[in-house]
Amino acid sequence: MPLLESFTPAASIDDIMAAVVRDGAVILKDVLAPADLAQVNAELKPYVDVTATGQDAFGGFKTTRTGAVMARSPAAGKLALSPTVRAVADRVLLANCDRYHIHVTQVIRIMPGQPAQPIHRDRWLWGTWLKGIEPQLNTIWALSDFTRENGATQVVPGSTEWPDNRVALSHEIGFAEMSAGSVVLYTGSTFHGGGANTSNGDRVGLNISYSLGWLRQEENQYLSVPPEIAKTLDPELAKLLGYTMGRYALGYYTPPVPPGQGPELVPPEFALTGEGSGNAMGSTADLVASSAQIRATNISK
Repeated sequence: MPLLESFTPAASIDDIMAAVVRDGAVILKDVLAPADLAQVNAELKPYVDVTATGQDAFGGFKTTRTGAVMARSPAAGKLALSPTVRAVADRVLLANCDRYHIHVTQVIRIMPGQPAQPIHRDRWLWGTWLKGIEPQLNTIWALSDFTRENGATQVVPGSTEWPDNRVALSHEIGFAEMSAGSVVLYTGSTFHGGGANTSNGDRVGLNISYSLGWLRQEENQYLSVPPEIAKTLDPELAKLLGYTMGRYALGYYTPPVPPGQGPELVPPEFALTGEGSGNAMGSTADLVASSAQIRATNISK
């Protein structure tokens, strides 16, 4: 059985990235202090406890999935901004976008008796049209201990370059076993799946996923975290949720007000601060730089 490489949060990003490139996944051990872990669990548990189980085999008939995490847990917002995770996300995603955003937030509780989830790639959410780029970086924070017996995430190291129809054999599948407060990172191209829970207790993990800023998010963050809530968050977290321009002309809107009572084109931040009513689409310099980059890329092909 293959093992995932583990690092402390103090490890160098170069070393962590070497494992991500090689295996498609890596574990960061004991990132959260016990008090921070307890706070995340306390803030989310009331919602998790009343969440209904899944309605299909893939989602899990004995699995619950609780969303809108950034609106419900200030402590979880700090996890989304983890400097080490963000540094890995920068390396994985910024080669193919100007800005990435939070793709989905979900507390996944695997309860006793839940069979293993089918092995899959998360990037399949967008179909198989995206070729040659990595669209996603996932994290699952262990809110309880993850063991092979209670449903630790199955991960297939080295599977990022596999064809989509490749089936993982049992000896190729590893398990993200880790203590509560640790986090497993894996790319959207990595074959993985929730593990089977053969224990007597729940396995609880917090999935926070990041994706290219020009792709549709799995969880509609503007409905899960509407402006009246987003304006109370750390400004950087609000931007990660999508309350900022993705690139030139990507994400502006027009406030639905009577004629002459508001600006026409504003950036998403306007919904939070009422500011930014200038050129929402970006500066001319942004457009020129973007066009030059596209021309240079096409010439080099």
